[in-house]
Amino acid sequence: MAAIVTDQFRILNASNFVDSVTDTSNSYFVFVGLSNPKATGYGKASTWDTATPSPVDNFDYQGFVGDNMSFGKKVTSANVRRLARKINWARGTKYEMYRHDYSLTNLSPITGSSRLYDANYYVINSEFKVYICINNGASGISTTGNASLNEPTFTDLEPTKAGDGSDGYTWKYLFTVSPSDIIKFDSTEYISLPNNWDSTTDVQITSVRNNGDSDINENQIKQVYIDNRGQGYSTGSWELNILGDGSGGKVVVDVNSSGNITNAVVSAGGKGYSFGAIDLGPIRPVGVGTANAKLIPIIPPSKGHGNDIYSELGADKVLVYARFDDSTRDFPIDTKFGQIGIVKNPTTIGTASSVFTAPQFSSLGAFKFLSVSGETTTVPAIGSKITQATSEGTAQGYVSSYDRETKVLKYTQDRTLFLNPTTYDSTDHAGISTAGNVLPFETDAPGGITINNILSSDGFTGTIDRNYTGINTNPSGSKLISLGLEFTNGIASPEINKGTGDIIYIDNRPEITRNSRQKEDVKIILEF
Repeated sequence: MAAIVTDQFRILNASNFVDSVTDTSNSYFVFVGLSNPKATGYGKASTWDTATPSPVDNFDYQGFVGDNMSFGKKVTSANVRRLARKINWARGTKYEMYRHDYSLTNLSPITGSSRLYDANYYVINSEFKVYICINNGASGISTTGNASLNEPTFTDLEPTKAGDGSDGYTWKYLFTVSPSDIIKFDSTEYISLPNNWDSTTDVQITSVRNNGDSDINENQIKQVYIDNRGQGYSTGSWELNILGDGSGGKVVVDVNSSGNITNAVVSAGGKGYSFGAIDLGPIRPVGVGTANAKLIPIIPPSKGHGNDIYSELGADKVLVYARFDDSTRDFPIDTKFGQIGIVKNPTTIGTASSVFTAPQFSSLGAFKFLSVSGETTTVPAIGSKITQATSEGTAQGYVSSYDRETKVLKYTQDRTLFLNPTTYDSTDHAGISTAGNVLPFETDAPGGITINNILSSDGFTGTIDRNYTGINTNPSGSKLISLGLEFTNGIASPEINKGTGDIIYIDNRPEITRNSRQKEDVKIILEF
């Protein structure tokens, strides 16, 4: 069966994602994790930096990603934008005009594109203003048009020639990328589009949108393309009707002394057109030496140029932005990470189904130590193994962060620790009865059993401060420090339930090591 998924479906999906993010009943987070990607074990590799493995799209691997999640930053409407390809204006470059009918049998003349959204039919200028190319001087005689010599800089609502107009180009202004969006969303490949184009009250956008709405001002069609000039038509200048399923469209055509149609200028755009034809009847040629002309009304998207820029510019991609510069120590400055992703609707620890809604989360467990030994500038190392002899057996984890000032160690417990230590899968192995279960670390034990210290594989020992409860500490007596997590008897749980939420994006990256002066700007591009 012959079928296609249309570009408009992809654009709709991108818009639906943005709407889902802005829906207050949802909580999307950009997260980082996997603090020891170069260790041996499930999902890891010693060659992680040089041959970073691709993520696996199954529930098992997503569980592994959840195990190793460290920190998440909530995505708001201010941090998500639809994208269009970035096509920079450059003097001397030929740009294609907007056409509604590019196809496999009607390729765009410069890029040879079979679909509009692959053609270079719009530009962003040096002032971050975006324009649609309405006319590039092309015709059936000169199919590629002219080189653009005059940079468009105007903000007129109607299509306008740039500079002195000598290059034959006509441009339609759409919008200007705001300075704040440039800072957050600018990239070498894409232009960020304003949110809520159809509903914003921004004066500039409203003016462009309403000007492009043919239901309001009946100026839908902007261009008529002369595919074939014909021969034998009545000499002179003639205003003719644009026929089709719309109404009110008119075009003025010029016919030279040889009976060729040499120019066509829209005098009234009309409204409601999805197809059209020019009524050449009043000047139709008769007799010997005549040939029919072909004039194509170019049908804008939706109701007119600028009414719906998402459809007009093919916005089937979305950029999600997050900045990790946390000052509450939720995001440790000394950690490492090899994974970035997006999770939807994780639930709050201690609840069964309550969606986590705070601006950020820590998904690490933590200890507050009373005293330590074996500590150096590099011990305990990030990624090193920690253990504790508990009332039920040996609890295990990996170090994700250690703060020497506050004596807080944060950790993860991933499946690497509990699978066969040779194959890192569920193959039977000696000692599985004592090592196969995920046991929690203890700060209190039944029956008066002594609470054992936390030991690291590189010689560090920490004694849990069982008398500490709270979220702030003052180790020097002069500076109150927020720990980011709520501690009870010296131990803290993650803020979200492990494994909850839908992980909708995973990106494995070469290992990144943080430091005290580092901030991370994460930009994730989703293509629908």
